[in-house]
Amino acid sequence: MSTWKYSVSSAICLTLLLAGFSTTCPAEEKLGEKKESEWIPLFDGKTLNGWKKTNFGGPGEVSVEEGAMVIEMSAPLNGVTMTEEAFKKLPKGNYEIKLQAQRALGGDFFVGLTVPVKDAHCSLIMGGWGGGVIGISSLNGYDASENETTTYATFEKGKWYDIRMKVTDKKIIVWLDDEEVINVDIEDSKISTRIEVDLSAPLGLATFETTAKIRNFMMRPLSE
Repeated sequence: MSTWKYSVSSAICLTLLLAGFSTTCPAEEKLGEKKESEWIPLFDGKTLNGWKKTNFGGPGEVSVEEGAMVIEMSAPLNGVTMTEEAFKKLPKGNYEIKLQAQRALGGDFFVGLTVPVKDAHCSLIMGGWGGGVIGISSLNGYDASENETTTYATFEKGKWYDIRMKVTDKKIIVWLDDEEVINVDIEDSKISTRIEVDLSAPLGLATFETTAKIRNFMMRPLSE
């Protein structure tokens, strides 16, 4: 019944427009408009359900404080990896993923986000190599500090940053606080992770000698 109602409404709207009348169609009924998929929460802000501490071998802990996941400084790596059961429910390609992240302590990367790309995995690095490198590890064997995605930013301790990543079979695009910082064609690229973070696959977060806080961590499939 609802489908019939929307179809009639759209037809009336189109007829009025063609007849020269000014009208506004409801947003969900505009011709040709694509409705984006809903965001899927990856972290509930209360527990570590769906996550396990990555066995990097260091002493750092992972906890939840005031709605944020806290990945403590370790020697050198610490992080979390999504459980197999939780990962089954998520898109494996053509998706967007976003989070808010903060470097609480330390001076190296506070975001090492490992994600699936086609039949492989790669990592988005924020704040690596002494604190300022942004990039993808790895493309054609070159890591975030030495490939075409390498760029730089100044990250302040205690400040929250908005990070969004779009992954398709053809491209990886990354935004930092709504500024596009990476836009790379990956159709003919070999995608891989550095051996140090292989344990973060298929979806994980890692830090290097740094304490990070993570919140509003979500993912959604892209519209066709």
